[in-house]
Amino acid sequence: MTEPNPFASGIAFCEDRFVPIDDAKIPMLDWGFLRSDAVQDTVSVFDGAFFRLEDHLMRFERNWTKLRMRCPHDRDTVHAILIEAVRRTGLREAYVQMLMTRGRAPVGSRDVRLAQNKFWMFCIPYVWIARPEQKEHGLSMHVSGIQRIPKESVDPTIKHYHWLDFQMALMEGYDRGADTCAVIDKDGNISEGPGFNIFAVKDGRVVTPPDDVCLDGMTRDTVFKLAGETNLHVSKRALTPDEMRAADEVFISTTGGGVIAITRVDGRQIGAGQAGPVTKRIDGLYWQKRKAGWYATPVDYRAPLRFEPA
Repeated sequence: MTEPNPFASGIAFCEDRFVPIDDAKIPMLDWGFLRSDAVQDTVSVFDGAFFRLEDHLMRFERNWTKLRMRCPHDRDTVHAILIEAVRRTGLREAYVQMLMTRGRAPVGSRDVRLAQNKFWMFCIPYVWIARPEQKEHGLSMHVSGIQRIPKESVDPTIKHYHWLDFQMALMEGYDRGADTCAVIDKDGNISEGPGFNIFAVKDGRVVTPPDDVCLDGMTRDTVFKLAGETNLHVSKRALTPDEMRAADEVFISTTGGGVIAITRVDGRQIGAGQAGPVTKRIDGLYWQKRKAGWYATPVDYRAPLRFEPA
């Protein structure tokens, strides 16, 4: 009788070894936990292939370098760890996150330079912000008055874990019956949401907040590429909450589902109250091209499980 796969529900890479996801742990004294001194990048697997894996690896390396960390593994080894993790789970649709934490300095020291930086990763079944059956009707959004951490404090292009602003904005949204939320920048304009970038469409023109107030999302960049293929111009500029509420369409871009319609903002119906033509066009093209192998790194599930870190 075949033994059940211990990684079927997910896998993690902790302290240089693979463990079942439920056994994954980070030490309590790691400054990634104590100080939110960490960086991450999340890449998706669909139909057995990673999407834009090399781009994610480059962004991950760029961001931990900005935080003056050193990864204990080179990029090829990180690539191998991610591939091996998906192989071991057998998942064809997966959500794969890689992390760097500051680690910890010797007990009693507060010298950041002495910390031994740590690499971690996990792979779980694919995570949808809105499942396919929800996407036609879209999600409702609350625009919070809470400000996203300003660029003068933390570089917004780094995928970090400073999420208390998002968490409190989500609580506000749930109190008002909304599915999700957006936060604002210091000037009161739309910034981003928890795990996604935001776009508004008016009279066929697409607007998204500028680069310096939101994450440089990989799916956001993919939307720019797809818009170029469909002769849609996307402007990066300040987007006010009132402008978004008056839009013909609003959509978000995320690794957790691609392009998703927002059909109510602060209780106000957007357009016809369902995914609009621009949203459908970009999302349809996104999944069509992914299924055709665009930016794909296939996982060979039949290959021997040969990677073991030193």
